[in-house]
Amino acid sequence: MQERNPIYLQKGGASLLHGSTEEINRQLFAILGSVYDGLFITDGNAVTILINQAYQTISGLNPEDVLGKNMRDIVASGLIDRSGTLIALETGKPATLEQTFRTGKQALITSTPCFSDKDKISMVITVVRDMTDLYGLQEKYHESEERRRSEMAFLQRSQQLTSQLIAQDPRTLDTLRRVQKVAALDTTILLLGETGVGKEQFARFIYENSARSGQSFIGINCGAIPPTLIESELFGYERGAFTGANREGKMGVFESANKGTVFLDEIGDLSLPVQVKLLRFIQERTFSRVGSNEEIKVDVRLITATSRNLEQLMEEGKFREDLYYRLNVFPIHLPSLHNRRSDIMLLAEHFLEKYKKIHGKEIVRISTPAINMLMSYHWPGNVRELENCIERAVLLSTDNVIHGYNLPPSLQTGESSGTAINPEMKADFNTMVESFERELIVEALKATNGNVAAAARKLGISQRIIHYKINKIGITPEWYKQDSQK
Repeated sequence: MQERNPIYLQKGGASLLHGSTEEINRQLFAILGSVYDGLFITDGNAVTILINQAYQTISGLNPEDVLGKNMRDIVASGLIDRSGTLIALETGKPATLEQTFRTGKQALITSTPCFSDKDKISMVITVVRDMTDLYGLQEKYHESEERRRSEMAFLQRSQQLTSQLIAQDPRTLDTLRRVQKVAALDTTILLLGETGVGKEQFARFIYENSARSGQSFIGINCGAIPPTLIESELFGYERGAFTGANREGKMGVFESANKGTVFLDEIGDLSLPVQVKLLRFIQERTFSRVGSNEEIKVDVRLITATSRNLEQLMEEGKFREDLYYRLNVFPIHLPSLHNRRSDIMLLAEHFLEKYKKIHGKEIVRISTPAINMLMSYHWPGNVRELENCIERAVLLSTDNVIHGYNLPPSLQTGESSGTAINPEMKADFNTMVESFERELIVEALKATNGNVAAAARKLGISQRIIHYKINKIGITPEWYKQDSQK
């Protein structure tokens, strides 16, 4: 016995349909005609006995097209492409499928068999729901979602490139994870590292990942401002404070950055008197302008950095011990470039993209000899030196490739740069292996016009492995396809 779908009526209420048979039919037709969904009903032999107005609107079929006709003949004539009614009659179970009518409307149809007392199918009721608008909205949503994801990815890439925190080296990534965690804590951070490692970029990364990211960010290189002017630059001054002062006075960095973030690079170059005033500001978050006794209170997050040994400066009496401990709440040691060699080519290719656009050059790749020079050099000037090196190479390039002879002489001389393969070479074993793998893959891609599958066959490795290594090393196969066509 097939289970019937129940209908619920209010107990004790009036009869749903009443009157003569004609009146009951009129009431029934009124109900069916008011239904938003299309209705298509056949008898147990698949002969159409009823359709409503909604079905006509959705399907574009008129009553004379279907009424009194067998569903099999309707399908055979091409009026509809397939029938849920026939499936329900064959299986004895409800059937649901999607259908597109000649009107262009897309519908979801559900055909449900109804059984007589003898468990024979007496009719099949098909509900036709117009899904055109819903599918359209769904498509627009997916387009919008895809566009949103694309925009978010672009913003993330832009933020990453702005900060130049491009990394795959495990040590660098570990440092970034630590920096990201502390960024939200609003504590004082001291960045330690060699000149050129990108301390300001790390400071901006902290700012961008903090609760103050919507506020101002002001960076000051304490070593680049004369000692006589650094105090007024940081704390401001009143009019007439000193000879040459602005007649209206001036706000200092801390006052201008209220609610935001201040980054003080080369903090070790501050004079002792300014160190005293900075210590008081850190302790009380108040200061006074030069030439004034009025206390000014601000809410500023402080990030400091230095390439100097502050502990040694303390021993020499050039840096206050109490200030050091105030700044050293959360020290972060930034790795030098020669200790994050797997990031060299990522950074080099980023700078290549940056400067070829700035200078209007159509450069598609860095040659293998040039790559070897970049990977073998010890980079005493760190990321800053690498950036200057790539810009110079872009300017000197006369074709669409960065060659070894476009690089500075220091990189082309094995003795001074470490580009020669010898036991004293700065690169570790893994770096040398990666460099060799990169050279093999690049040469294979050049030989196959950038065809990855062909390159894999040439090297005798699987496509899965070559795709993995291409992504790991940071190679773009299209470069070599373009190169061969020029």
